[in-house]
Amino acid sequence: MAHLYVGIMSGTSLDGIDIALASFSPSAPRATLLGARCMPFPPALRNDLLALCQPGADEIRRAGIAGQQWAELAARGVNELLQQQNIRSDQVSAIGSHGQTIRHHPESGFSVQIGAPALLAELSGIDVICDFRNRDLAAGGEGAPLVPAFHAWLLAAQQIRAVVNIGGFANLTLLDGAHISGFDSGPGNVLLDHWIHQHTGQLFDADGAWARRGKVIPELLTAMLTDPYFARSAPKSTGREYFHPAWLAQQLRDRHDAPVDVQATLLELTARTIVDALDSCQPPAQEIYICGGGVRNGALMERLQQLLAPRPVHSTATLGVDPDWMEAIAFAWLAWRCQTRQSGNLPAVTGACGERILGAIYPA
Repeated sequence: MAHLYVGIMSGTSLDGIDIALASFSPSAPRATLLGARCMPFPPALRNDLLALCQPGADEIRRAGIAGQQWAELAARGVNELLQQQNIRSDQVSAIGSHGQTIRHHPESGFSVQIGAPALLAELSGIDVICDFRNRDLAAGGEGAPLVPAFHAWLLAAQQIRAVVNIGGFANLTLLDGAHISGFDSGPGNVLLDHWIHQHTGQLFDADGAWARRGKVIPELLTAMLTDPYFARSAPKSTGREYFHPAWLAQQLRDRHDAPVDVQATLLELTARTIVDALDSCQPPAQEIYICGGGVRNGALMERLQQLLAPRPVHSTATLGVDPDWMEAIAFAWLAWRCQTRQSGNLPAVTGACGERILGAIYPA
């Protein structure tokens, strides 16, 4: 039997924990998804995780408790997935757990993901490999994005130009023969989700339906696009520490726009910054493939296609990779790379001074 790995990813969208069971091979097909499961966050845990993204009282204790709850939910998902696939825990080589990012400060040399890996190993009976970002940071890198290394490995034999992952934030991988680059372009769904939740109570804008009803506010869009992050050269990464509700509130100060028009403008911000990031790279990407939750936002996908025309925009499903599970598979791959003593970062993407084996191992 091929070596099996479980990848666990919960991103900045804070909608739940994605769990993928996968195997890897040096030859095609290089990655095989055997099964997947999503464990939605209970509202109380989601609120706790969201609050931990900003400074607050008693946050060390709160982070410890939230990390344990995260691990318990992840372990339940892993056990249910393995039972569903009729796989025993001793048949799985390792779990690659991204954990939940609560702080990402590459400018200060650290990134914090919680997720109680020792508890996850105890509850699953499987070795857990985690803390993938800080080894790259120690080598002078951003610690993110890490998924471009997986994209490059997975799609090395295919004529692919760009892969864009749109989660809470958007990151892109540019493949041009032997040259590989990638970085975070800026907000993906994070501001869209916040704004619709504030005004309608919905956790996300399904298919971009609410944004479709609004009109882009040109002067607001122009003001947001002047943020220095967008003009920074790569390598670069970002998160809720930078683009958060207070950032949006500052942009809206002394304005009285209709909420639906702000939503339309935020969607345009996501689309424009992705396209600007793609166009900043030479040679320009001729084919664009999208993964992550943003692929299910029809309004966003249509706008990307309009801005990038005549270049085609597709879901990674056309490549045989389900867009919902790309990142979870990537962290299973990172666990495999760690266990087999292979590097997991791309210095051209993160800015690290060299390739490094990523991850810390918690034996079951």
